[in-house]
Amino acid sequence: MLILRAFGLYAFTAVAEILGCYLPYLWQKRAGSPWLLIPAAVSLAVFAWLLTLQPAAAGRVYAAYGGVYIGIAILWLWLVEGVRPTAWDLVGAAVAATGMIIIMVGPHRA
Repeated sequence: MLILRAFGLYAFTAVAEILGCYLPYLWQKRAGSPWLLIPAAVSLAVFAWLLTLQPAAAGRVYAAYGGVYIGIAILWLWLVEGVRPTAWDLVGAAVAATGMIIIMVGPHRA
């Protein structure tokens, strides 16, 4: 259950980070409104705060989070940007997720 909670928290964290970076992208590259920078800043603040909610050591949290981030980014590519992931995208995300699982369930010392 702890792993599912951590994964869910990582998923929300990834969405906050991606949104916080995507909105300035829309402003700069797609002629979006500069007002997009306000929710982007809030989203990035939420991203940083969400990372602090994980109980593990910071370095381990960031390493495991990276695996989830990659998977969520591929979903974002497909669902938000409308670009269908390639087999290479999916294999890469699966490899990253495997690494994340190894980091999360492996034995740890303080």
